[in-house]
Amino acid sequence: MVALEGVLPAIESLGATLVAISPQLAEHNQALVSRHGLGFELLSDRGNVVASAFRLTFRLTDALETVYRAFKIELPTYNGDDSWTLPMPARYVIDSGGQVRAADVNADYTRRPEPEEAVNAVKALARTG
Repeated sequence: MVALEGVLPAIESLGATLVAISPQLAEHNQALVSRHGLGFELLSDRGNVVASAFRLTFRLTDALETVYRAFKIELPTYNGDDSWTLPMPARYVIDSGGQVRAADVNADYTRRPEPEEAVNAVKALARTG
């Protein structure tokens, strides 16, 4: 999300709005926004309701849950439920009519598109209308 802050001016200059969604509780999202000085809205998707609607959720394996706990990453504390469920990283460009015009989803959370790709998708939308 911090990397997206770097392209926020370019996105806004194209007349678009950047919004991020996280399963974290609102207070944890707000702390993240404050800590990193994010200039875009970070919404809370408690219980992964939105992510589930897009079929983006997965439950951590028991082994991975153990690793998270060893590093003191307590998802239940951050997300407000005990599901140990996370959304896959996804990025959507949605037009003013609510239609998804570009999407990028990868089951491997370590493989995320470069922020500039979001700018390019918005530019393409601006060209085609």
